[in-house]
Amino acid sequence: MRLLNISLFILLTGLVATNLEAQTEKKSYNLKKGQVFDIIFLSNKPDVDVKLQDYFKRAFPLANAEGYHSLIGFGIKENNQGNYHPQSMIFGYWDDLKGRERFLKTVDTKMTDFHQMRREIWSTFALTYWELEEDISFEVDPAKFNVVTAYWKKEGQSMESFKKKWQSKSRKAGGETLVAFSEGTSPFGYYYAPDYLVITSWDSRKSFEAFYEQNLKMDHSTIKHVNQFIF
Repeated sequence: MRLLNISLFILLTGLVATNLEAQTEKKSYNLKKGQVFDIIFLSNKPDVDVKLQDYFKRAFPLANAEGYHSLIGFGIKENNQGNYHPQSMIFGYWDDLKGRERFLKTVDTKMTDFHQMRREIWSTFALTYWELEEDISFEVDPAKFNVVTAYWKKEGQSMESFKKKWQSKSRKAGGETLVAFSEGTSPFGYYYAPDYLVITSWDSRKSFEAFYEQNLKMDHSTIKHVNQFIF
């Protein structure tokens, strides 16, 4: 865990650009059915290095004891759609849903300043998690143009038709869907629960922008909100 914690620390302390953009190695993720996949979008406040180290020192052992494993994350380069621009996208997973939920219930008693520390360290902290219904594997190539898109549907509406058209237009434009999730869970205080989140990879910005032009012309009548980030 020590090396993984160091990688996460580097990411969260504002060295995202220099640490990640210079890397060209592909990042592989292999998760099993029944595990719980976390995605956290966050922005850290300035001058919080000491607090971050203290937070990791105390919080990580508690999370690890409940089956948490940190994964390599990414810096967010651009906000392409929506009104939210986080600095980082963090990946992690838990061995099972029981451990994930147990941590949320017990961390307050074992680390009484847990939520206060998060508020002091991060200006935004948006968390969604999904219990996996099947094994998933995907690979992110930093040399490509990578995009994460999150959609919220209007209450009482279905976005299945929109999703199918979106995926079809993406494929025709050369986009590769790396992974997609629907209807995740977001805990109280960290609410960020898109109805559909998809990560796509493109050979170039030009190919993505060709799709993006068509995407904006789609019927968005069932869609309430969107976030889209380049990473």
